[in-house]
Amino acid sequence: MSERTAFKDWFDDAAVEELAGRLAGAFEGFQRRRFIHTASAGLEDLEMMDRVRQIAGAMSETLPVELGAACAGLREALPPVLETDEQITGGYVLWPVGQYLADRCRPDLSPAEVDAALESMEELTQRFTSEFAVRPYVEQHAEQTLAFLLARVDHPSAHVRRWCSEGTRPRLPWGRKLKELEADPGPALEILEALRSDPERYVQRSVANHLNDIAKAHPERVVELCDRWWREGGEATQWIVRHALRSLVKQGDPTALAVLGFAAPRRLDARLAVDPERLEIGGSAVLRARVSNRSRREQALMIDFVVHYVKASGKSSPKVFKWKQVEVAAGDTMKLEKRLAFRHVSIRRIHPGTHRIELQINGQVVGQSQVEIEVSRKG
Repeated sequence: MSERTAFKDWFDDAAVEELAGRLAGAFEGFQRRRFIHTASAGLEDLEMMDRVRQIAGAMSETLPVELGAACAGLREALPPVLETDEQITGGYVLWPVGQYLADRCRPDLSPAEVDAALESMEELTQRFTSEFAVRPYVEQHAEQTLAFLLARVDHPSAHVRRWCSEGTRPRLPWGRKLKELEADPGPALEILEALRSDPERYVQRSVANHLNDIAKAHPERVVELCDRWWREGGEATQWIVRHALRSLVKQGDPTALAVLGFAAPRRLDARLAVDPERLEIGGSAVLRARVSNRSRREQALMIDFVVHYVKASGKSSPKVFKWKQVEVAAGDTMKLEKRLAFRHVSIRRIHPGTHRIELQINGQVVGQSQVEIEVSRKG
């Protein structure tokens, strides 16, 4: 077996052998050799998800046709549950199990078959994850699946509670979009309401990410819900609200900022300077901000800066960076300083041109400057 250097390498011949052993121990008369042959054929030439799908396809060929019987055996084949949160089994060997359950979903499944599949996912998610496997069931058997998940928001396992939120996220990374919940998040919001005071940060983070997803299509609805949650209090709930509103806050949405206690700034004298004002790609500039509160009241300020990066086309694209959250007393002045590098990174290339930089406080632009970026003359 070669050294595993990429995600796809976890799904190799050794993983197929391990999964075959588990299945053989759970299903009498399991066609082990057929499974291994089908699952391993040309595996090294495939990318990660194609490997997962091929192994899942081999399961479909060798497990019982009756879904209830297949699910019963799968539950027996699983390893012990995880003892801690935010941990997955080494080797990702169980990912094809979730893919198999997703592949078996059809609109004509009986309620008993749907329950059998969901019960298997409930067990699987305590060993790896079922957030991808459940999505076709949310689409094709929405009422039954959502009721099943809602009934498990008090489950003793944080993995299961997280699954209830993560599996219904409309825009789950790597997962298929749930278009009906994206259009109407109401059914999923009932699940999130039940999880809003969950004691585990692992679950709280999922609820916050879920709300952040919903906010992309329904910002007013999320702000209204978060405002109520924030006022009703609770450390866990308020942590969720802060993270749920992060995208709206970065966009300077005044209603989201108001939920967190950041009102429109009043009588601020704010200035932003950039030093130097001209540099080469790969160099760094220092941002200096000076903010004076000329009002008669203390003000809570969320201070950000926005860099309008020049693209290859010559147009610019804004990127918001967090700077500091402070409370400035009436009549006080504060100064901030930050170094900003203009070098190539994996997610962004720096192009020559005038890069505008704005000082943003509580969602409002209160000062700006610019830096001229030039092509390096070295080499």
